[in-house]
Amino acid sequence: MRISRDKLNKLAHTVADTLAEIDEVEFKEDRNTIRQEARKAMEQELLEEMKIDAAARKKIESQRKIILEGSQEWDILYRKYYTDEVKKLGIDH
Repeated sequence: MRISRDKLNKLAHTVADTLAEIDEVEFKEDRNTIRQEARKAMEQELLEEMKIDAAARKKIESQRKIILEGSQEWDILYRKYYTDEVKKLGIDH
């Protein structure tokens, strides 16, 4: 999934603002640093997601027969290959 930079920044602001409202949370850095780190973490997660998606799609494309995206067979294979890639990377999704 691709998210625009503006939306990612908006999400990061929301994360920092929400954390600041929680009494049990104490920032050791300023709010802007927290926001930037939240944005970096989300960017990294989205990058991993894109890599997993690309690997699953590549496996489907490598099949001997053509499997149309959106078909039930494609969806089943995509979920299987996506899950396989997640397991291979040791990511808990």
